[in-house]
Amino acid sequence: MKKVISVVLGIAFVGWIGWQVYLRASTGQTGPMQRGNAPVAVEIQAVEQGEILDVGVFTGSLTPKSQFVVAPRVSGWLKELLVHVGDTVQQNQVIAVLDDQEFKQQVEQARAELEVAKANAENSASGLEVARREYERSQTLREKQIASASELDEAGAAFSARQAQLKVSQAQVNQREAALRAAELRLSYTQVRAFWEGSAVPRVVGERFVDEGALLQVNQAIVSILENDPLVAVVYVIERDYPKVKIHQEATVITDAYPNQRFNGTIVRIAPLLQESSRQARVEIEIANADRLLKPGMFVRANVEFTRRSHAQLVPLAAVVRRNNTEGVFMADTNLRTAHFVPVTQGIVNGQTVEVIDPALSGPVITMGNHLLEDGSSIILPANTSVADRSSVPILPGDS
Repeated sequence: MKKVISVVLGIAFVGWIGWQVYLRASTGQTGPMQRGNAPVAVEIQAVEQGEILDVGVFTGSLTPKSQFVVAPRVSGWLKELLVHVGDTVQQNQVIAVLDDQEFKQQVEQARAELEVAKANAENSASGLEVARREYERSQTLREKQIASASELDEAGAAFSARQAQLKVSQAQVNQREAALRAAELRLSYTQVRAFWEGSAVPRVVGERFVDEGALLQVNQAIVSILENDPLVAVVYVIERDYPKVKIHQEATVITDAYPNQRFNGTIVRIAPLLQESSRQARVEIEIANADRLLKPGMFVRANVEFTRRSHAQLVPLAAVVRRNNTEGVFMADTNLRTAHFVPVTQGIVNGQTVEVIDPALSGPVITMGNHLLEDGSSIILPANTSVADRSSVPILPGDS
């Protein structure tokens, strides 16, 4: 019998709950409307007139303005390595020396072959002179009818042969001279130099890849040389901010290594495309680094100022709410203790501050408790604070 009574009471309770839900649905009453009928405790703040900045904040890394690897043009044993990581390097400075005995021997051999070629050329020149005189004598004898025509032809052929032989000898001299220059050039390659075009400003050794005694092959890396003044901050800009970025715009760069310092830079390059995978574009910011505080590879944050507006109408970000897919603010009527929803057109958003472009606002805005309000809701102001006191806290552009 007790079980039956419990079941009946449960059914009756569920029926009563259903009836209450039906009554609320039929009369259009909901939870937020009922809350709107009760006064809501709120906080308010005055609308300010001041300056606000549209600043883009981007992250990236520092890279050298230029960087290259020094490598030998010939193979050989590394005899001396004259620089270490962090050393300053002058333009065309010798940074490594290879074993040069083999190359010196090649130079001596080329020089000896050149001497032989020159001797052959002198011999050919002497033989040509003899053939010339013999040819001229044969011409004279022929004119006197003493020498026959065949003798004259034979002397002429010998003279021509000597001329050709001299040309060959001279060509061989030129060839041996070129071989000597090539051998001397290969010998000079045993002194590996850090060479770059343009500015003669010293650079620095970034990495060292081999040690003395290593057998190096052609184009095997020895050290890397980098230019660290200026440096380039490589950041990536999203599609929304891409149209705002311009060449020659100034930027302020911050790094965790020096959190209290700001480094000034200038945008020097903007990629003409956005990466399809990330929808971001590469932007390069050049930063002076005369004191060498910044180092390649550091993580940086770059602030780029897009727009600056003076005498803007500013409200706290907390004051902006959405009602019926419309953004706006609740204005507080401090006399009637009511809140009125005003749709607004936003401008720049900087941290916790929002620029209101339209309309012109009059009176304080509600910054706390506005999520419970509807247009015309009653509000409760803090009893221990006057309206003037509540409006005395300034809204600073960029505060976060």
